Amino acid sequence: MRVAIAGAGKVGRSIARELLGFGHEVLLIDREADLARPGVVEGAEMLHADACELAALEEADLARCQVVVAATGDDKVNLVVSLLAKTEFGVPRVVARVNHPKNEWMFDDSWGVDVAVSTPRMLSALVEEAVSVGDLVRLFTFRQGEADLVEITLPAQSPAVGQRVGSMTWPSDSALVAIVRGPRVIAPSSDDSLEAGDELIFVCAPQQEPLLQRLLGDH
Repeated sequence: MRVAIAGAGKVGRSIARELLGFGHEVLLIDREADLARPGVVEGAEMLHADACELAALEEADLARCQVVVAATGDDKVNLVVSLLAKTEFGVPRVVARVNHPKNEWMFDDSWGVDVAVSTPRMLSALVEEAVSVGDLVRLFTFRQGEADLVEITLPAQSPAVGQRVGSMTWPSDSALVAIVRGPRVIAPSSDDSLEAGDELIFVCAPQQEPLLQRLLGDH
C-alpha cells in the first residue's frame, strides 16, 4: 500500500516509521526543507513541497496512493490537504489529525475526511476508560461509517455478569468485538460468559449507546 503523509514533524515521522515497519510504501511531504531532507526517515520517500498546492500533490502522484494522512500541526492545512486528496485525486482513504478540539466538527466527509483523529479527545477518553466502571466510554468515531468504538467495564452489579454472550440480546447496529480480561484479549464467542471487571469493546451506532449503557451498566 502506498501512503502519503503531509507533515514530516514528530507525528508524521512516527506514523511513517510504523507504516514502513508493516511493509508499506511511504511518502513524506513537508514545506520545511530541513524536515523534508532525504534520510530523515530511513526507507521513506521525501518531498520538499507545500502540500496545500495542487502542483505539489501532482508531483507526489497522489492518484497512486491508497491512503493520505494529513498530519501537520495546522488544522487549516490538514483540511485543505484532505479536500484536495479526496476531490482532485480520488484517494480512497483520508485520515486527518485534529489539533484543536473546537475544530473537530469540520473534519467530516464534506472536507474529504474519512477518519479524524483528535489527540485531546483520545487522551480524555483514555482517562475516562481508566477510571470509569459501569459507564460507557466513547474511544473513537469512525466518520465514514457513522459508528463509534466504545468501552464499558462491567460492574459487579451489572445484570450481564454471569450471562453468556450468545444469550444477550444486543441492540441492533452494535457488535461486541473484544473482551479484555486482565492480560487476556478474548475474541468473543456465543459460549463465553461475562465476568465482573471485563472490559467490553463494541462498535456501534451512536443512537444505540444509551441502550448498551442500560443493558450493561450498574442498575
